[in-house]
Amino acid sequence: MKTWIAFCCLLLAGNLSASTLINGAGATFPFPLYSKWFSDYNKSHPDVQINYQSIGSGGGIRQFGQRTVDFGASDAPMTDAQLADLKEPVLHVPTVLGAVVASYNLPEVKERLVLSGEVLADIFLGKITKWNDPALVALNPKAGLPEKPILVVHRSDGSGTTNIFTEYLSKVSPGWKSKTGTGTAVKWPVGLGGKGNEGVAGLMKQTPGSIGYLEMIYAMKGGLSVAAVKNKSGAAVFPDTASITAAASGVAVPADFRVSLTDAPGKAAYPISGFTYILVWKKPSDAAKGKQFTEFLNWALTEGQGGVAALHYAPLPKNWSSAVLKAVNAGAGTAPNSGT
Repeated sequence: MKTWIAFCCLLLAGNLSASTLINGAGATFPFPLYSKWFSDYNKSHPDVQINYQSIGSGGGIRQFGQRTVDFGASDAPMTDAQLADLKEPVLHVPTVLGAVVASYNLPEVKERLVLSGEVLADIFLGKITKWNDPALVALNPKAGLPEKPILVVHRSDGSGTTNIFTEYLSKVSPGWKSKTGTGTAVKWPVGLGGKGNEGVAGLMKQTPGSIGYLEMIYAMKGGLSVAAVKNKSGAAVFPDTASITAAASGVAVPADFRVSLTDAPGKAAYPISGFTYILVWKKPSDAAKGKQFTEFLNWALTEGQGGVAALHYAPLPKNWSSAVLKAVNAGAGTAPNSGT
């Protein structure tokens, strides 16, 4: 009996040692999709387990730089200064496109609201404080907007979602640009903070009269309404797969894939769109682990793209996916000395 138990223990240990554990952390924006991807990939590749902590883009960039995870994830590309601090080459891998939506909790309003960038900026600056403000009524004359205070909800943590949203506001509002500006974390003029997209959605759901910005699936899951937003061409556009893809259609593919899609031209473009990125090292110290993660990225950029629309993301345009695949296979891996 003892011999049989010892044999089973050795067999189990052998199976565990044959499995590769890859750890990542970062953006909450793609978390619903990444959770599905990592689970689906493990089913067909049981020897590879990918764990992901949804802690926000700022935390993902920080942990990636500290080598405490194997890969990072961010909706905001790393800055030149951040890349210079790492002193090792990093590859930004765009995985999908997504929309940052202007979401609101007004159950008494049945008509979908239309917002403009200028009005959004004034709401988040604290200049527009009631739902029946003339600027909102002018955009929504038939909505029957109530005389109710607007309660702003924003992110409290470092966030790529915040970077996309504030970048957009800075492009359309000189007042926002001069007072608050763009960043993964900013000094908010007004409002309550929630941690992660989940935290913002939770606060909004329990706060009638609230408005906030979210990755679209979190608004949908929370039963929150989503506004159409006027784009650069003056068209009121609702975020969906087609309008998110349209935001990237006229954008050239830069060599490092770091690009802004906010306030994109084109009548069909949703104006608060962006890529979300996985961050990997171009020269991995663990060649075997780097090879396995590269194989996952190949799967995610091909087969994995098929199911993204069901979760309210948009797949990479063909010109982007071919360029990203080429870069991934030229050298993508995991963090050196990560301890995992």
